[in-house]
Amino acid sequence: MPILNKDMTLCISLSARPSNNGTRFHNHLYEQLNLNWIYKAFAPTNLEQAIAGVRGLGIRGCAISMPYKEDVIALVDEMDPSAKAIDSVNTIVNTDGRLKAYNTDYTAIEQLLATNKVPTGYSVLVQGAGGMAKATVAALRDAGFADVTVIARNEVAGRALADQYGFRWQEALDGGTADLIINVTPIGMAGGAEADALAFPQEAIDAAQVVFDVVALPAETPLIKAARAAGKPVITGVEVATIQALEQFVLYTGVRPTAGQVRAAEEFMRAQ
Repeated sequence: MPILNKDMTLCISLSARPSNNGTRFHNHLYEQLNLNWIYKAFAPTNLEQAIAGVRGLGIRGCAISMPYKEDVIALVDEMDPSAKAIDSVNTIVNTDGRLKAYNTDYTAIEQLLATNKVPTGYSVLVQGAGGMAKATVAALRDAGFADVTVIARNEVAGRALADQYGFRWQEALDGGTADLIINVTPIGMAGGAEADALAFPQEAIDAAQVVFDVVALPAETPLIKAARAAGKPVITGVEVATIQALEQFVLYTGVRPTAGQVRAAEEFMRAQ
C-alpha cells in the first residue's frame, strides 16, 4: 500500500460493530492493483453526520452494514434499482458530492444460491426482517423459491416483508423445520449479546438440507459450526462478504479484478 498522501482516495464502511473483513479485502486489492486508495471501517455515533462527512470530504465509497441499511435511504440523493426495489442500501457511491445508493447483498445471495445449486423446490425458513433479510427474501423469490417463511419477532416488519413477496410470516420458529434455513439476524455475531447463541435450534439444523448464515464475523458462527458437526452443507457469511465487497469494489473504482486477485484478497481477509 502506498504511503499515506494527500491524493489518496478514501472509502469507508459504517457499521454498529465493524469487522476487518472489508478493510482487509479492499486494501489488499488496492495493493495488488497498485491503486492509490485506502479503506477504513467506522462505527458512527451519528449516522446523519457520518453521511454528511462522506459528501463533504469527498469520500468515494461507503459500505453500509447493520443496522443502518434502511436508515440511510433518507440521506442519499439517488437510489439505484438494486436498492430501490428492496428499500435497503449496503453501498453508497459519491460522485462529485452526489450520493447514489446500491445494494450488492442481493447479488451475493443470488449468486450463492445458484453456485451451490440449492433446489428451488426446497422449503425455506428465513430468520430476520431487516435490510439484509429484504435482499435475501427478494433473491429467493427471484430465483424461484415458493415455500418461504419469514421468522421475525417484529410483526409489522416481518409481515410486510413476507407479504411483499407472497410468502408467509410467523413470529417464532415454534419447532418448525425446513430444507434450507437462513439466518439474517445478528445472532452469532462476534461482539454482540448473542455471540454464542444458535440462530436456529438443533432440531432445525438436523432437519435441514442446507444451512446458510449471512453473519461474517466470526467466519465460523455457532450456527455454521453446528451445521458442519451435523454433516450439513453450509453457505457462510464470509462468502456473502466476498461477493458483495467485490461488487462494491467495482462500483467504487470502475475496475473488476481477476478471479485470481479476488481469491488472494479473500484468503487475506480470512487469515485475520
